[in-house]
Amino acid sequence: MATRPQRLDDAELARRLEGQSGWTLDQGKLHKHFQFADFSEAFGWMTRVALVAESMNHHPEWQNVYNRVDVHLTTHDAGGISAADFEFATAIDRLAP
Repeated sequence: MATRPQRLDDAELARRLEGQSGWTLDQGKLHKHFQFADFSEAFGWMTRVALVAESMNHHPEWQNVYNRVDVHLTTHDAGGISAADFEFATAIDRLAP
C-alpha cells in the first residue's frame, strides 16, 4: 500500500519556497506565472508538462490564455502542499524556456 503524502508545515514550506525561483503561495497552493512568445509555444510547453504530470501521477491546476500559463500546485491527498508539489515545480521549471 502506498504511503499517503504528508502536508508540509509552515516552516518547511517557507524553507522550500526559498529554493524555488518565482514560485509563491496563492490561496494555499504553489503558484507561478509563465509567459511565452505565442500560443503555440505556451501550448507546446503545457503538453510537455502534461507528460511529466502523467509520469509523476501528479497533475496541475492551470489556466492558459494565449501566451500565458498560470500554474497552481497542491496535493489533494495531503490536504495542502507536499514534497511532491516541490518536486513537480522543479520539473516544470526545467521545461520552461
